[in-house]
Amino acid sequence: MIDKKSLQIAIGKRIRELREERNIPQQVLANTCNFEKSNFSRLEAGGTNPTIYTLSIIADRLKVNLNELTTFKID
Repeated sequence: MIDKKSLQIAIGKRIRELREERNIPQQVLANTCNFEKSNFSRLEAGGTNPTIYTLSIIADRLKVNLNELTTFKID
């Protein structure tokens, strides 16, 4: 079973990967999600445990479904 910290890091990396593929600056995505940039930065770094609702907001703003946002490889 995967530990909590590894999962948080993997989710953050996936969000960053999708954001960068779309050439969206972190500040812009944070603003469109109505999040503070510092909180969004912490999320991408794996420092927070986002709720499913938070993930759904991010997926919506990235124009992906929630499944695509949570499909990743754990290092």
